[in-house]
Amino acid sequence: MKKILIKSVNWILTSLIALFGFTGCPPFKGLYAAPSARYTVKGAVVNEAAQSPIEGIRVGYYPAEWDEDAFGIEPMNNLSFAFVITNTNGEFTLTDILMGKESNDIILPVYVEDIDGEENGMFQSKKIDVDFKDAVWHNGEFTVTTTIQLAEVETDE
Repeated sequence: MKKILIKSVNWILTSLIALFGFTGCPPFKGLYAAPSARYTVKGAVVNEAAQSPIEGIRVGYYPAEWDEDAFGIEPMNNLSFAFVITNTNGEFTLTDILMGKESNDIILPVYVEDIDGEENGMFQSKKIDVDFKDAVWHNGEFTVTTTIQLAEVETDE
């Protein structure tokens, strides 16, 4: 009788662990999860000459279309496609979550592109490397604040 009871309890426990897994149990929650953190770049994009904000600029961890003249040879391992568009004040907040990373010892390429044509002027595309070494850490997020200056493209009229 004792043997049947032990086997039944073992079977029930094994079934529950298989159903919920170790990470679903409160004492083990997150114990085996890969570390991750949010990496945020925020700030403004401005006209290099006039220092005025530029609306409608795409700021992202990967460009809409790869331009070798502006960005160089396309990396084969960049799989992050997060992007935002600047508001009327040229402001943006770009956030991405990197699995397996929880360190400020990271540099992320950020691509800045004028995608609205001549609507707000024509500006050069640019790639900047954002270093999170001096980033502010708060609630699982590294944040860097920056101002990105873009040169206006001369148009022939």
